[in-house]
Amino acid sequence: MALALVLTLIVVAALGFHYLSPWWLTPIASNWQQMDDALLLTFAITGVAFVVINLFVAYAVVRFRHRDGVRAAATHGSTRLEWWLVGTTSVAIFAMLAPGLSVYAKLIDPPRDAMVFEVLGQQWQWHYRLPGRDGKLGSTDVRFISSANPYGLNPADPSGQDDLLVDGTEVHIPIGRPVRVLLRAQDVLHDFYVPEFRTRMNMVPGMVTSFWFTPTRTGKFEVMCAQLCGIGHFNMRSYVVVDEAPAYQAWLAAQLTFAGTAAAGAKDAGKQGRLLAQARGCAACHSVDGNPGVGPTWKGLFGKSETMNDGAAVHVDEAYLRESITSPAARIVKGYQPIMPTQQLSPEEVAQLVDYIKTIR
Repeated sequence: MALALVLTLIVVAALGFHYLSPWWLTPIASNWQQMDDALLLTFAITGVAFVVINLFVAYAVVRFRHRDGVRAAATHGSTRLEWWLVGTTSVAIFAMLAPGLSVYAKLIDPPRDAMVFEVLGQQWQWHYRLPGRDGKLGSTDVRFISSANPYGLNPADPSGQDDLLVDGTEVHIPIGRPVRVLLRAQDVLHDFYVPEFRTRMNMVPGMVTSFWFTPTRTGKFEVMCAQLCGIGHFNMRSYVVVDEAPAYQAWLAAQLTFAGTAAAGAKDAGKQGRLLAQARGCAACHSVDGNPGVGPTWKGLFGKSETMNDGAAVHVDEAYLRESITSPAARIVKGYQPIMPTQQLSPEEVAQLVDYIKTIR
C-alpha cells in the first residue's frame, strides 16, 4: 500500500511541477514556433505515458498484493493486449518523431533570399565572417589557418578579399530578414546554440553544417556552445545582436575586410598579438576587461605584482610573461589551477603576445 501511495504522489508532484514550474520555455525571438510545438507534443505524449504507467503499477501493487494462503500462478497473458501495446507504442513514437523530422528538414532548407554569415568555433571562442560587397564568401582551407588568419581564408581567392571579419564577440543581423548560418569547427566538436532562436546545430571539424532562421524582435541574444569541448567550454559565449536596418548598416560599415585586417595586422605588433591570442584560444580563459576567468585577467597585468601559490611575490615583466606563456606550469598565480596547456609558439609569436598584453591597460 505504501508503494502505491508513493507512486501516486510522484505522479501528482510531477504534474504539479510541470504546470507551476518557473523554468519554462524562453520567449521565442525567431520564426521557429514549430520547435516549441514539437517539444510540447513530446511532453504531452510522454506525460500521458508516465501517468498511465505509474498509476497502473500503483493499481497492480494494490490489486495483486500478497495475501496469506494465496500463491501466484504463471499464465501466458493476452496476445491481443500485447499487439495493442505494440501498436500504441509504435504510433506514439511515430507521433513524436514525425514533427521533429519535418521541422529539421525545413531548418536546413533556407529561402533563396536569405543573407549569410559564417561561424567558426574554436576552443573556446567564436569567430564571425560575412560576405563583402560581392555577396560571396571566399574559399577556405586548413592550410591557410594561422594566428593572423584563423578562418583559413585563401589569400589568392579574390572573392575573399572583401569578406568582413567581425572584430569582437558580437555579430549583428537585421530584423525580419531570413539568415542562413554556416558553421565550421577548427579543432573539436562544438554546437552553436541561441535559446531564443530555438535553433542549434553541431559543428564538426572538416564539415560545413548550416541552418536558417528569421529574427522577429530586436535585442541582444547570448550564444552558447552546447557540446562539451574542453575545460573552457563554460566560457565559450558570444552574442547575436538583432538590429533595425539602419543600425545594422552602420555596424556593417564599421567592420574590416580580410584585406584590411591583414594590412592592419602587418603594421601593428599589438594587433598581431591579439589575433594570435584569439587563434590560440587565450581569450577564452584570460579576459581583457578585468573580469575574473579561468586564468588571470590581462587588463593591467603588465607591471603589477602577483602572488604565487607558494606565497612568493613576482613582478610581472617581460621575462615573467615569456616564462608563463612558454612554461605555464612553472609558476601558478594564487587562486588559479595549473590547467593551461603548453603552446608550441615561435619566439616571434611569444613576443607578439607579450606586446599585446603590455597594451591592455
